Amino acid sequence: MENKVLTYYALYKFNQEFFNLNKKDKGNIIDNFCTCITEVGTTTWFYQVSPSISEYDILVWSNIEVTELSSIDTFMLAMGTAVNKFRQYILPSKTLWGMTKPSQYSKAKKSAQELDPFTPDRKPYFVIYPFSKTADWYLKSREQRQEMMNGHIVIGKKYTDITQLLLYSFGIQDQEFVVAYEMDDMSLFSDLVYELRMTEARLFTLNDTPIIMGIYRSVDELKNIYKSSLSALDLPTNN
Repeated sequence: MENKVLTYYALYKFNQEFFNLNKKDKGNIIDNFCTCITEVGTTTWFYQVSPSISEYDILVWSNIEVTELSSIDTFMLAMGTAVNKFRQYILPSKTLWGMTKPSQYSKAKKSAQELDPFTPDRKPYFVIYPFSKTADWYLKSREQRQEMMNGHIVIGKKYTDITQLLLYSFGIQDQEFVVAYEMDDMSLFSDLVYELRMTEARLFTLNDTPIIMGIYRSVDELKNIYKSSLSALDLPTNN
């Protein structure tokens, strides 16, 4: 079978029981959670989501190569086993996932702006969102769709410092695609999205939310962020 990459985005929320723990216990839980999750994927990256979005605290981005028919089964089993150990304190809130394949609209085998999930270097800002096209889009001829996508491609090439990863999710989740962008300059990314809104292809977007922005964090940085929260034992008392 042709090798593909499975990319899995998982959003988690710490519950109040977690925040009631002392700083040492909070740090140990995050350390153990990150260690268990990292063992599942070939590469794993962690992002701080809250306070940019209130519904989630952290985003975990995991990747594996799908080399066998059982690769997805093996990954899901291992991920479920790892996450379930921490449900007393850390709740899975949303997952978005899919697999890569060559774009039918780009002639280049691999673009310089294609995001590589296996490189060790990460940029500070990461944005993901689910995406689906309307039924009318798929009823158009390939030539018509290609012409409209050419406009997207031209705009995207202007923003050379922004890289993109496109996942295909047809039939395995509610959305058809999951789009991810990585960048150093968040304001520049906002400019890119604004320009893309003015293309003809936008007329055929069924949905492209929720948009989730994360800031890349090391495990130690995550521990420091959440250890800094006051536990019940740390709260001042009025005597």
